[in-house]
Amino acid sequence: MAKVIVIGSGFAGHTAALYLGDALGKKHEITVVNKLENFSYIPSWVWVGVDQMKPGKTVFPLAPVYKKKRINFVHAEVQTVYPEQKQIEALRRDGSDEIVRLDYDYLLIATGPHLNFAGTEGLGPHNNGNSHSICTLPHVIQTRDTYLQLVDEMKAGKSKRMVFGTGHPGATCQGAAFEYITNVHKDLLRRGIRDKAELVWVSNEADVGDFGVDGITVYRGKETLSSKEFISAVFDDYGIEYHVQKGVKKVDGKALYWEDYEGQDGGMDYDFAMLIPQFTGVKFNYVGQNGEDLYDKVANPAGFIKVDGKYGQSYDDMIKDPESWPAVYQNPDYPEIFAAGIAFAPPGPISRPHKNPNGMLIAAAPPRTGMVSGVIGRVVAKNIISMIQTGKLANQERMTEMVAACIASMGNSLWDGSAATMVLYPVVPDHSRFPDTKGRDPFVTDMEMGLSGAWMKRLIHSTMIHKAKSRPGWKIIPE
Repeated sequence: MAKVIVIGSGFAGHTAALYLGDALGKKHEITVVNKLENFSYIPSWVWVGVDQMKPGKTVFPLAPVYKKKRINFVHAEVQTVYPEQKQIEALRRDGSDEIVRLDYDYLLIATGPHLNFAGTEGLGPHNNGNSHSICTLPHVIQTRDTYLQLVDEMKAGKSKRMVFGTGHPGATCQGAAFEYITNVHKDLLRRGIRDKAELVWVSNEADVGDFGVDGITVYRGKETLSSKEFISAVFDDYGIEYHVQKGVKKVDGKALYWEDYEGQDGGMDYDFAMLIPQFTGVKFNYVGQNGEDLYDKVANPAGFIKVDGKYGQSYDDMIKDPESWPAVYQNPDYPEIFAAGIAFAPPGPISRPHKNPNGMLIAAAPPRTGMVSGVIGRVVAKNIISMIQTGKLANQERMTEMVAACIASMGNSLWDGSAATMVLYPVVPDHSRFPDTKGRDPFVTDMEMGLSGAWMKRLIHSTMIHKAKSRPGWKIIPE
């Protein structure tokens, strides 16, 4: 009997666990270790943040789902991994504070990100921070409550300056911030107080609409449409002021401060700020049989797990070589260890990084969330299943081979809402296959905006929660 442990239960870990339990649960031991008891459907938190969806509709308990799939669930926070002994050590979060030690034959690390608020002075909703977040459920509830207080003040006639975007020169997940600012715009319109709010976008992107994927270009006959033009038009239509090429380095109670591409200092005052922090890896201790430190064999300095990518190349060399990106997400020193989603170490950024004259690296980090996380979770699960059943790796999918779709809602109404729908293939441009179309397939890559996207966004909310609950037909619903 093989023992498989999955650390983390976000899109990557939970998807992997369902496939593992479905294929192996009767004959092998599958265990999920997660510090939270609930699965969270994060994409709908933009609606929670404007009080257009109740928090309870975005979460559900994990234990009943795992029981149905013959998966053990341990509510605990992992502290140490022993790669040579194939064990993990975790602190229970069920109130007992017991230390548990579990054996594994295969280990999947799918923790999601560590939210590095400390990487920017004054950033964040706690520890004397001065900004808000939509990255965890407690954060988004606090953000909603503050937002509603501002709504009351605007109804009373006060004007407010609200800033949204990225709070670190190396942040990712610009799409979530974009969704939130457009939902705020729509919600304020609905409430009849949009004229009382000055909405401002600030980002580390090279261009508006870059989103950390080097932008998107759509080819329609002889015409082209770039995501810069697409998103700029949205901002202009919605009356949103926007600033890019900015690395936020400090946030105080009244203003945020940045350096730009040219190394010049700048800043802006605000009444409300929702800024995405830098994402780093969740750091564990990696300890050898004799107590030696094995950290450098498993993870990089940022905490991301080293897998079968090609590390240490220049950006230009990396972006020209589609095989720079991992295919099976397996650690080279400890082949029993895999990583998925945000937890794996990418070989570099997708968008070209920029170092300003002061030495500040302003670079949108590569997104590995949502659909991408789910796909990688499935790939890793299939490989672990294959290793147990045949002794061989049988599945691979690089981000240079992967399609992704993103639907960014602009209000959740099914009658007058809207959404920007973006499909890109591949996620990481492959310039060897598509040299004339900026590394992407022009027949698949597309951008649209309209009411149909709003319907699709709501449909995806329902179908993805159906899938995550392992209800009938879950496997036919794409990640």
